[in-house]
Amino acid sequence: MIYYANPGQVSYGETIGLLMLDSFAPFIPGDIGNAHTFPFPVRYETVKGLKVNNMIQFDDTLYKPFLEAGTNLVKNGVKAVTGDCGYMAVFQKRLSQDLKVPVFLSSLLQFHFLKYLINEGEQIGIITANSGVLNQNLLSSININPSYDPIVIQGLENETYFRRFAIDETGILNTEKVEEEVIKVTKQMCMNYPNIKMILLECSMLPPYAKAVQDETQLPVFDYTSMIHYVYSAYVRSCF
Repeated sequence: MIYYANPGQVSYGETIGLLMLDSFAPFIPGDIGNAHTFPFPVRYETVKGLKVNNMIQFDDTLYKPFLEAGTNLVKNGVKAVTGDCGYMAVFQKRLSQDLKVPVFLSSLLQFHFLKYLINEGEQIGIITANSGVLNQNLLSSININPSYDPIVIQGLENETYFRRFAIDETGILNTEKVEEEVIKVTKQMCMNYPNIKMILLECSMLPPYAKAVQDETQLPVFDYTSMIHYVYSAYVRSCF
């Protein structure tokens, strides 16, 4: 077999590229911001100056550094690009067109597959960092309409420990307390909407708690890691 080098590329084998907010938060295993989360190498690129509050405001001027970071990932050999904040979905279509590689910025993209796994009258419960931000403007960027799509959205913005860690960016994460909050909110959502048959964790900081959520609800749980593994497995097939 003959291999050819790509100009400007000095490392290889990183199929998935991740665009990272310029965050001040500890990312534990399970969080997509921690490389130990994946059984395969990934490549990270920080979008300088891009804070979570910027994304909440949907500032269009942020697209230029966003595109530059994505371009750097592609130049360094990644085959597909995701990100560590679901609110990046506002740039989903533009970035996909500009990078010319598959782009999957929000775990909510899985909804279009999952909705065919439930029956009429059943619902998918979505846990997000801030339900007020996950509005029609953001959802429409990935072709989800809460007016008729079978979804229930519940946010964690009022949970003390999650808010300190993920929204206020204090730099401190109490995993036990955050897990308790995530479980509490999810169980309450399922009690209020008993037709929920699947859970979709929208926030990239929530996969560390997916197993606990599943244990408590006994429901299938999808998140950023399930989406990333899915895309990776299509690019790097195993022999049987």
